[in-house]
Amino acid sequence: MAQDGTYDALPQSVLFCCDHNSVRSPMAEGIMKKLYGTQCYIQSVGVKNDLEIDGFAVAVCAEMGVELSRHRSRSFDEMEDWGDDLSSFDLVLALSPASQRRALDLTRFYHLDVEYWPILDPTGLGDNREARLALYRQARDQIRDRLIARWGPGITQEDT
Repeated sequence: MAQDGTYDALPQSVLFCCDHNSVRSPMAEGIMKKLYGTQCYIQSVGVKNDLEIDGFAVAVCAEMGVELSRHRSRSFDEMEDWGDDLSSFDLVLALSPASQRRALDLTRFYHLDVEYWPILDPTGLGDNREARLALYRQARDQIRDRLIARWGPGITQEDT
């Protein structure tokens, strides 16, 4: 949010990226789609795609009405193979240092904004199921709060 209490204009397209496209970037993609609907084209990728969608990410996003169970992980390389041109995005939001480096490397010849959002990586943390869920909720809420702070509270059901 700007100093005067207004929000930034929503870009036409956003690409979220993280390490494996299995936790943070799919959560960000799903939450942003829930908040802003079709007002913006939103995708996510990982540096690698060697993992399936994380069950804890699916569970904590379902708590807020965001469906992730059908998400299929993909990498930057696969994105290009499937015909998505990185230069067609207005903004790349990197949620991990490795994905920021990869995005900057791939976009060095494009006029494209790449931002780093330091979002907690909850994988491998927590002693038990409840502790893990709490950490995944923390990551989810960090993403949601950053989106709302930047672009506002999103659409309401009456807007759709």
